[in-house]
Amino acid sequence: MDQAPSVETVLQAVQALYTNPDVLGKEKASVWLGELQKSVYAWQLADQLLCMNHSLESCYFAAQTMRTKIQYAFHELPQTSHQSLRDSLLEHVSKISAETPPVIVTQLSLALADLALQMSTWKNSVADLINRFGSNSQQLPFLLEVLTVVPEEVNSRSLRLGANRRAELLDELTAACPLILQLLTACLDNYLEDPRVQARCFRVIGSWFSVGAIPQETFLNTKIMAAPFKALAVLDCPNTLHEAATDCICSALYCAEDLAKYHQLAHSMFEGVQTLLEPYHMAVAEDNTDKCINYCRIFTELAESLLEVVVETPNQGLGSLVTVDLLLTCVGHHLYEVAEITFNFWYRLSEELYQRNIQQLTQVFRPYIQRLIIALCRHCQLESDHEGVPDATGDFEEFRLRVSELIKDVVFIAGSSCCFAQMFENLKDQSAASTWETSEAALFVMTAIAKNILPEESDIVPQVVQAILALPPETHVAVRYTSIQLLGELSEWIEQHPQLLDPVLQYLLAGLQNPSMASMAATALQSISTQCKDQMTNHFQGLVNIVQAMDSFNLSTDAAIGLLKGTATILGRLHYTKISEGLRQLCLCQIDPLRRLIESGEPVKQGTPTDPTVWLDRLAAIFRYTNPTITNGQKHPCQPVIMEMWPVLSQACNKYQADVRVIERCCRCIRFAIRCLGKNSATLLTPLVTQMVQLYAVHQHSCFLYLGSILVDEYGGESNCIPGLLEMLQAFCHPTFKILEEHNGLRNHPDTVDDLFRLCLRFVQRSPLSFLQSAMCKPLLCCAIAACSLDHKDANASVMKFLSDFIKCSREKEDKDDFEARSLAVKHLLNDHGQALVHATINACVFCLPSYMIPDVAEVLYELMLVDRATFCVWLEMTLKALPTENSGGAVTATRKQLTDFHKSVTTAEELKSLMHAVRDFSRLYR
Repeated sequence: MDQAPSVETVLQAVQALYTNPDVLGKEKASVWLGELQKSVYAWQLADQLLCMNHSLESCYFAAQTMRTKIQYAFHELPQTSHQSLRDSLLEHVSKISAETPPVIVTQLSLALADLALQMSTWKNSVADLINRFGSNSQQLPFLLEVLTVVPEEVNSRSLRLGANRRAELLDELTAACPLILQLLTACLDNYLEDPRVQARCFRVIGSWFSVGAIPQETFLNTKIMAAPFKALAVLDCPNTLHEAATDCICSALYCAEDLAKYHQLAHSMFEGVQTLLEPYHMAVAEDNTDKCINYCRIFTELAESLLEVVVETPNQGLGSLVTVDLLLTCVGHHLYEVAEITFNFWYRLSEELYQRNIQQLTQVFRPYIQRLIIALCRHCQLESDHEGVPDATGDFEEFRLRVSELIKDVVFIAGSSCCFAQMFENLKDQSAASTWETSEAALFVMTAIAKNILPEESDIVPQVVQAILALPPETHVAVRYTSIQLLGELSEWIEQHPQLLDPVLQYLLAGLQNPSMASMAATALQSISTQCKDQMTNHFQGLVNIVQAMDSFNLSTDAAIGLLKGTATILGRLHYTKISEGLRQLCLCQIDPLRRLIESGEPVKQGTPTDPTVWLDRLAAIFRYTNPTITNGQKHPCQPVIMEMWPVLSQACNKYQADVRVIERCCRCIRFAIRCLGKNSATLLTPLVTQMVQLYAVHQHSCFLYLGSILVDEYGGESNCIPGLLEMLQAFCHPTFKILEEHNGLRNHPDTVDDLFRLCLRFVQRSPLSFLQSAMCKPLLCCAIAACSLDHKDANASVMKFLSDFIKCSREKEDKDDFEARSLAVKHLLNDHGQALVHATINACVFCLPSYMIPDVAEVLYELMLVDRATFCVWLEMTLKALPTENSGGAVTATRKQLTDFHKSVTTAEELKSLMHAVRDFSRLYR
């Protein structure tokens, strides 16, 4: 936007956005207003619109614009204008009344909060706001709103306040805490009959607790400590107030997890929470789900905060197991949504007990976990009028899956065999009177436990398997479905009991004939085939027959792929002489439909037989899991078959070259064919590379780069193949650089960056000297340096892995023949680009990358330092000198001492871990 539009023009655009019936007109106005918000003219125009108070829409747009500009573009303003902006905002909010729409109040509150946090010259801003607005009842809602959002915004990623400014602000907030509590106490006393004001007060307290800005000694001596518990004890407490009081208590409990600092608070909160059991039971009796969920959240937060002390000193003081009983009470609620809230505690408890590995301690919690599993079994029951197999999608099925994962995690505490036996006893005890849904739920829980059962178990499991095999045909289909699932999970046990293999296979084959159970039967068949591959060789031809008739069964895509996986695994165990023919049989029933599809020219319909990816994925599964044992000198039995398949795969690449989805599956299929053959795929190398280069020149699908990396991995050690592979790299680089050099090219093509540097990494690993001496090495290094700031997880990881291995190959001496040449080549490149690399990596950590990506960058810095510590010290010093020492609000980002300490920590680091921690801590100064 080259010049400032008039206020009238902005008003017309806002009116068009909200009232124009023409969709195109609305879209045009939306785009124009978006561009306006990005421009520097938005500051003054938003201020003018707020002054005019023309309409709800214009005021909302202005307030939102002011908030987003302060949040994301505060750097546009010179520090000299900060005070006038503050005065203008305070003037606007002083006009807030009871009639002001809440959305505008919220936007202005956020704007003022973000300004206060960034404007370092505005000292004691909270006290200023209370003194200015605290005595005006009309502006109390606004004041409480802004006091809520100030602490919430302290850790906002978009503000990037920096660790120094955050510490300064937390000190200010803590100092202002007595004033806040005094205000809130007065509000709670004066507005006893106004639940909205009380709820706002609780939200303020919760917000301040969330950043640890309320000292316990200050809080415990006030009426406010008991206020949220009193509100929750009232039977007819309004839902809004109930939720606000719950959030407040949960924030305090989260703080109390630091028992060394908040021991008194933890005691008071523990006593207060115990008083909520009766109100919880009343909420259950009233069938008030929202309130039950709130109480459960509190009980769970208490349990998580006291977890360590509960495990260390069970039934002593704060370690009282009453807390665990509270959670089991909630798990007993008739709604699974309530029980699910407690799951994270059980995960954490199991982790604590597993890490400690003390049998006596585990025994203490055994009865609690047994009760948990029984209650979860009850929650997993399907509705009695449910027809068909358990649904594969939906909230309830997702809950059952989470239950299964939880049981797998905690069952060691209760004892796997004990729980399995208990579930079977329940089935037997209820056999006469039980309903099908209770039986199915018990079987479902048994599937979660099955893999934990020792393969040698010979008492309960044989009875279970025999009972499943003897299920009458009229048994509810859901019970038979889950029984099949259980058999699949028992594959390790079946391997040790081969006498049951044949009857189990017969049972699963019968399941394949039933459309509703076919996919689960195929999945179970895959599990047993993979686990019992040696015993299953005699059944290979039977499996081939099933595969050939696979499309007559009602199999899901995953189940079909799984069946092929199991069959291919067995194929690899056959006698050498039988593998070629077996592979041919498996492949022909996939390649023939693909050939016909290519020749017919039918349009691709995703997920149907006219979708080539169906057949490509099946072929990929066959190639991936066929792993025959080859002795030296033997010809690879899969080679002739794969060579027969190659022309069709090549045709598919040409036919579908413009369709990235299909081409990715083609490349994946070829990748597994090459991995299957290894060096025996040499005859494919020349035609494959030629075709890849030709297609990539027209369509820059990154999967070709990835496939190229597979070829380098297989053939990079063969001297006669290296020149051709380098030519492939050069041919790839020109079109790749072209798209990456576009505006935002790196950000718009992260997959290309990822696969390009995977390819480069393979060269560094397999043929480093030839890569280092190639013409493409220098431009690729420059591209990697430019990509350091890319915040795409996989792409950045590939770039950093390439850079660290590239540097590392200058000092690795495995191949002594070319060590000196490698070392000289790397050092020569670093002499020209080392400073740029250090600058790019440090700036990426400070300004661009999330914290979890820093370890990969730290490894690059560490490798650089190991090559030449003295030069690295100079490069790092130059980079640090160029960093800003103040942010846009005038706050200090990094002091001279902090910069010096960081330089020293990095350059004296003797191990990667200490350097990584130094970089991560330093980056927080700018976040």
